[in-house]
Amino acid sequence: QVQLVESGGDLVQPGGSLRLSCAASGGIFRFASMAWYRQAPGKQRELVATINQSGISMYYAASVKGRFTISRDNAKNTVYLQMNNLKPEDTAVYNCNRASSRPQDYFNWGQGTQVTVSS
Repeated sequence: QVQLVESGGDLVQPGGSLRLSCAASGGIFRFASMAWYRQAPGKQRELVATINQSGISMYYAASVKGRFTISRDNAKNTVYLQMNNLKPEDTAVYNCNRASSRPQDYFNWGQGTQVTVSS
């Protein structure tokens, strides 16, 4: 089973930038489309961005398009999320996992990484 470890979250001011990383252990990572999700307090988890196995095709939620960039390095079993021009509404716990809407497809969830955007 793939284990996921997210890192890179921090407290930043509006307009700032962060780069999140998601390190995966386990051999099937490179064959999986991956995604970043986020969950703000009192809200449901939402999809932020996806990337296919080869890293060529990406999808972004409307709320982050033009500000966030998802990428992956299959040699390092790692997925990244570059976040620019951060807004207070980006505050959430960010997790990575397989890109799917079916719970049975997910790897075990990692602990996530907290992003707080505040002045």
